[in-house]
Amino acid sequence: MINLFEIYSDEHDVKAVTEVIKRGKSWADGPENKIFEEKIAQYVGRKYAAVFNSGTSALHSNLLANNIKRGDEVIVPSFTFISTANTVLLAGAKPIFADIEKKSYGLDPEDVEKKITPKTKAIIPVHYGGAPCIEIEKLQKIAKKYQIQLIEDAAEGLGSKINNQMVGTHGDSAMFSFCQNKIITCGEGGAITTDSQETIEQLHLFRSHGREEKGISYFNSTKPLDYIKLGYNYRLPTICAALGISQLEKIEDLIKKRQAIAKEFDLRLKECRQVKTPYKSNHINHIYQMYTIEVPVKEREKLQQKLLDQGIMTKIYFPPIHLEKLYKNKYKYSENMLPVTEEISKKVLTLPMHPKIKLEEIEYISKSIIEYFR
Repeated sequence: MINLFEIYSDEHDVKAVTEVIKRGKSWADGPENKIFEEKIAQYVGRKYAAVFNSGTSALHSNLLANNIKRGDEVIVPSFTFISTANTVLLAGAKPIFADIEKKSYGLDPEDVEKKITPKTKAIIPVHYGGAPCIEIEKLQKIAKKYQIQLIEDAAEGLGSKINNQMVGTHGDSAMFSFCQNKIITCGEGGAITTDSQETIEQLHLFRSHGREEKGISYFNSTKPLDYIKLGYNYRLPTICAALGISQLEKIEDLIKKRQAIAKEFDLRLKECRQVKTPYKSNHINHIYQMYTIEVPVKEREKLQQKLLDQGIMTKIYFPPIHLEKLYKNKYKYSENMLPVTEEISKKVLTLPMHPKIKLEEIEYISKSIIEYFR
């Protein structure tokens, strides 16, 4: 089987984790957590970062930190992983789905503006598969016009750029994920980046049971610490933070490997007129967290099965959220509500993509697709 993804690790990762384990203390909220936060903030180009045990817990906490609550509305795409919308529900607000554009699969600004009401408190654009949302600057202007939050879901976009500006620096804040299939990983993990000290202070409260710490380590202090609001246990284990630091040190090399692999796929698949390869442009830096193609609607399921029969794993990222049972039952959503989203979601197929994939595997996958259409 050619796997959809394989985790890249080296001896530096093993050493980083081993040192924390052998230390025998501070496996939770150790010094590596702070270092990881500083390095993420520096890499993205924001003043602050707060790390969490997942991208989902990070985004949930960020909504709470920005006072998103019951009765509010947050505009999100339906073409994304379900946690983008679920975190809005968890905060007590209502996700309002807007359509996407056909190039980078990012939110369509025109449809977003149509969905804004007096209840709208935030817009969450998604940077799909390592491609920056190409309309992010227009969305930025819309958010400013209506004085609402722009929160980037950059779970898949750490290191990507648009017009040489890093993803995660257009919004008021941004979420990144370090789940096992991301550009860098610590198994599970996430982070929020922002320039707002107030937001960061609130994030610290929400991830540790609402405990006011102010630089004091709960596990290494005898001082009583006050609990000033309801919070969660969303902390990132120190072992994961140490692994994250090690992974982040090689992120540019990992991105270059992915871009080289994408180039090989592009070269081989361009001769197949039934296949549309990922959007490329001189003004974006696509990091290829995923390599997603489009194929004719009537052929996708048969192609996917054929590839599986030939030992090639693929996956559909993503089925529309508004057509999942949870949302259909809760809000009575139905088909034809988001025409572009529904069209694209019937065509996309994500191929194997990871830094360890071999050239002969790329050739085999590409040849299998071309032969199917022949």
